[in-house]
Amino acid sequence: MNLNKKSDLLLKAFELIEDGIKNRDSLFHTLTMSNFDGKNISSRVMVLRDFCKKTRTLRFHSDVRSSKVKNLKNNKSTSVIGYDPKLKTQIRFQGVSKVNHKNKKTKEAWGESQAISKKCYSVMDGSSAIIKSPMKYDFHMKDIVLEDGYENFSTIEFQFNSLEFLYLQRQGHRRCRFLWDKKGKLSSSWLVP
Repeated sequence: MNLNKKSDLLLKAFELIEDGIKNRDSLFHTLTMSNFDGKNISSRVMVLRDFCKKTRTLRFHSDVRSSKVKNLKNNKSTSVIGYDPKLKTQIRFQGVSKVNHKNKKTKEAWGESQAISKKCYSVMDGSSAIIKSPMKYDFHMKDIVLEDGYENFSTIEFQFNSLEFLYLQRQGHRRCRFLWDKKGKLSSSWLVP
């Protein structure tokens, strides 16, 4: 990778994100997603499920009853960030999120999901509900009908229009911003790290 060539940095960013889909050891497998809840910025770690380079879309899964889904329905603006200290690389995205629920896209994603993932959507009351005892929410696979969880399953499609790539090195860091306009035309700029 030529650190002085912007196109190489963008290719590297895409490689790291693509690797993060299946490589559970990659720190780009779990990214931090942030959005505005009406009063505060709300952040959480999300598992990256898919990436489409052509449409610049990252896909995540979520319980449709969660506060993040409700927030995204009110304000689609979203920021996603990942950092790997061993690679000395940070990738930051900005864009908008779309929630899918009970449609062709969620059926396909549900079908690709493992049983261990599906069980999370069968939990009573939904994510972040206040409870008296966590033991009531422990999973016993024999007591769960996995396919019932589809009712609560949603996907979040995050389409970014901004990507910042930051690489840290002793002799001088490299930071570059890539922007796509509404027609998908790319522009890029070096930034002071």
